Amino acid sequence: MSANKGWWVPPEGEDSVSQKFLRKTRESPLVPVGLGGCLAVAAYRIYRLKARGSTKMSIHLIHTRVAAQACAVGAVMLGEWLPGSQENKNRADEAKSGCES
Repeated sequence: MSANKGWWVPPEGEDSVSQKFLRKTRESPLVPVGLGGCLAVAAYRIYRLKARGSTKMSIHLIHTRVAAQACAVGAVMLGEWLPGSQENKNRADEAKSGCES
């Protein structure tokens, strides 16, 4: 055992957390955008907690969760849709060029 028990070291041959995050960001660049949006919505709703008026705390927290999830899911859906739309556009361009010949 190491003397510094509070520090986690990945096993041999495995990426560190930062390397894994950067690799995942390159594979799907909108996931960090969704995560940032989720955190921004949550931070805003927590900031507005005092101004919630007569709304119950549980309802306020449910609305916060739903808004944050919508932001994250929207970014993931956009990230999946964009590459697919590019592939469809390329296929349409190839079909047009094949018909003109």
